[in-house]
Amino acid sequence: MKKPLLRASALVLPLAATLLAEPSFKTPVSYEAADKRAGEVLAKLTPQERIQLISGYNSFFIKGFSQYGMPELYLSDATGGVNIRRNLSQQLEKSTAFPAPIGLAATWDPSLAYNYAKSIGEECRAGGIAVLLGPGMNIYRQAQCGRNFEYFGEDPYLAARMIERYVMGVLDTGTIPTLKHFLANNTDFHRRTSNSVVDERTLHEIYLPAFKAGVDAGAMAVMTSYNLVNGEWAGQSESVIGQLLRKDLGFKWLVMTDWWSVWDAEKIIKSGQDLEMPGDKFIKADAERLLASGKVTQDQIDRMARSIIRTCIAMGLYDRPVKDEFFLKKFPEHEQVALQTAREGVVLLKNRNLLLPVKKGTDQKILLTGLFVETIPFGGGSAEVEGYNHVTLLQALKSAYGDRLEYVKEPTDEQLSKADVVFLSTGTLDHEGWDRPFALPPEEENRVKRAVALNSRTIVLVNSGSGIRMTDWNEQAAAILYCWYPGQIGYRALAEVLTGETNPSGKLPMTVEKRFEDSPGYGYLPEGQALYTGWEPDNDMSQPIRDVVYKEGVFVGYRWYEAKKIQPLYAFGHGLSYTTFHYSDLKVGPAAVAPDDRVNVEFTVKNTGLTAGTEVAQLYVREVHASVPRPEKELKGFSRVTLKPGESRTVRLRVPARDFAYWDVNRHGWNTAAGEYRIFVGGASDQIKLEGSVSVK
Repeated sequence: MKKPLLRASALVLPLAATLLAEPSFKTPVSYEAADKRAGEVLAKLTPQERIQLISGYNSFFIKGFSQYGMPELYLSDATGGVNIRRNLSQQLEKSTAFPAPIGLAATWDPSLAYNYAKSIGEECRAGGIAVLLGPGMNIYRQAQCGRNFEYFGEDPYLAARMIERYVMGVLDTGTIPTLKHFLANNTDFHRRTSNSVVDERTLHEIYLPAFKAGVDAGAMAVMTSYNLVNGEWAGQSESVIGQLLRKDLGFKWLVMTDWWSVWDAEKIIKSGQDLEMPGDKFIKADAERLLASGKVTQDQIDRMARSIIRTCIAMGLYDRPVKDEFFLKKFPEHEQVALQTAREGVVLLKNRNLLLPVKKGTDQKILLTGLFVETIPFGGGSAEVEGYNHVTLLQALKSAYGDRLEYVKEPTDEQLSKADVVFLSTGTLDHEGWDRPFALPPEEENRVKRAVALNSRTIVLVNSGSGIRMTDWNEQAAAILYCWYPGQIGYRALAEVLTGETNPSGKLPMTVEKRFEDSPGYGYLPEGQALYTGWEPDNDMSQPIRDVVYKEGVFVGYRWYEAKKIQPLYAFGHGLSYTTFHYSDLKVGPAAVAPDDRVNVEFTVKNTGLTAGTEVAQLYVREVHASVPRPEKELKGFSRVTLKPGESRTVRLRVPARDFAYWDVNRHGWNTAAGEYRIFVGGASDQIKLEGSVSVK
C-alpha cells in the first residue's frame, strides 16, 4: 500500500497554543500533608544526617536513610532522553535518543512535547530514575551558545507553551522534572566566571516566562546555573533563588545546584537553595563550623532538608518503588514519538524551482556526500544520549532511492557537476562547556561553497543545535533543510521529507542572521580572547569574572532585528511547505476589553496547493502607542493546522489581554496599558498576512 503523503499529525492531535488554564497535575500527596510528614521524618534525623541529606551522594543521588524509610534517589540527565552513565550500577541498558529539544521546539507542537516528555519519563521509571535533570529552557540569546540545542529557542512565549506540556508529560509518569538552568545561562564561554548583567524588566519579560510556565504546570525541581547573575553565582544567590524563584514565581519544591557550581557554604544555606550537587565540596566541609560560629542556624539547615523530604513525599517516592520495568515494553512507542518529532521538526528553509521533493523511483542520478553521512550528529555533554537502532543518513537515503543514490565521501569536480541532484550534509557538533563559532570551519565552508558552485541542484542538509552562517552559499543552494540533531531514527524522517512522503511543517524557533555581528549578543567575548574547546578551560576558575551585559534588554531575537531594521537571512517562524496556504477573514473581538478579559481572534487558513500539509499559523501583538520601548511585535499565540488540498479551516485563538502587558519596573509587576493594540497573523514573523486591532480599556 502506498504511504500517505502527509504525516504531520500521525501521533498527536493538533493543539491551539493558549495559556495553560490550570495545571492538570496534582501531586499524589498534597503539599500540606507532605510538609507535615516531612517534619516528622526530619525530627528523626541527627544534625549530621541533615547535613548529609542537603549534600549530594555518590555523584548523582540524593542521600537515603533506609532506617527512616528514605531510599536513595537517582537523578539523571537530560532534556532529549536519558543519558546512561555506564559507571553507575543503577542504569538502563538502553534509552531512546530523541531529536534535540530545539528540534522539538521547531515543531511548534505542544501536544507532541507532552508525548516526547512522557516517553522520557517512562524510560526514567524503567531505569529507576526518580528525578530527570531537564527540561532545559534558557532562551536562545545568541547563536554561538554551546547549549542552544538543549533549549527551546529565542521566544519566551513559544518556549513557555512547549515547556508546560513537557513538564506535564514527565510528571504524569511519576517522575520529577527539573527546570534548568536558572537563570540567564546564555553562553557557555567560561560559564563559571560569566556574570549575566540583566535588568529587572528583561528578566521578567524574556528569561523568566518559560520557568514560570514550568512552575505553574507543576514542576517539582529547579536546577540553578553556573553563571553569576547581577554579581552573584546563581546557585548561592538569595535574589535569584529566594526572590525571583521562590517569591516571584511561587516555586515551593526542591532547588538544587548544578554540579560544582557554588563556592560559599554560608551563601548557599542562606540563599533558598536546598541541595548542593554533587555534594562533595562546601556544605559537607563547612556547615558544622558555620553552625558552631552562629553564621548559619539549625533552622536554615532544617529548611533545606525539609524541602527535599517534602518534595519526595509529595511525589510518592518514599511510598512506592521508583523502578517499574513495565515501561520497558513501551520503548517501541517511544521510538515512534522520536520519529514523529523528527518529521515535524525538519524546517525547509529554501526550495528553489520546487526541486524538492525528489520522489522515490526517480531516474535522476543522486550524489550523496558531506559531513554526517555515516554518523549521527548530536549535542555533547550532559545532554548526550546514545540511543539504539540507529539509522544513518546513508542507510535512510539508500533505503529510499536504492541504486539511484551514490555515496562519495570525497567527490571530484566532475562527479559533483554531473549529478542530477546533490545531497550535501553539513553542520556543527555543539557541546556543553564551550561555545562554537557562528561560521562553519573553513574546510567545511569551502566544501559547501564548492558543491553549490559546481552544481546548481545541490540540496544542503544542515545538522546543528543553533543557527550557522550560510550567507556565502545560501543564494546558490537549490534547497536548504534544517535538520537539527535528529536522534537515533530521525534520518528516516528526513528521507520521508526529501521523497515527499512527509510534507515539511517545521518552523524556525529562532532567527538565523546573515552575520554574527548583527546579533544582539555580539561582542560578548572579551577583547583579545577567542573561543575554545574542551573541559579544561571550562573548569578554569583563574579566569577573571567578566560582565556579559544584556544591553539589548527585551529586544532578543526577532524583536532585535525588527527594531534595528536588520534583515536576517531567515526570520523567526519561517518554514516552507510543499503546498501553499492562504489566510483570510480575520475577526477580532470584542473591539475593547478589560485587562482581565480575553481577546477572541478568528481567521481562516486554506490549503491552496495540490498536497496535504500542515501550517503553523502565528499570532503577534504590538502596542501602538507604548509608554516604554516595546518590540514591533511579540508572539502571543499559534496553532498547527492540517489541511487537505483545497480544504479551509477556521482557527480560533483566545488571547488573554494580560498577555499584552509589559513588566513595569515602577510597580515591580505586570502592566496591561490602556490603548490600541495591533493583531498580526501569518506564517512567520516576516510573513504577516492579516492585521486587526483591539483596544484595552
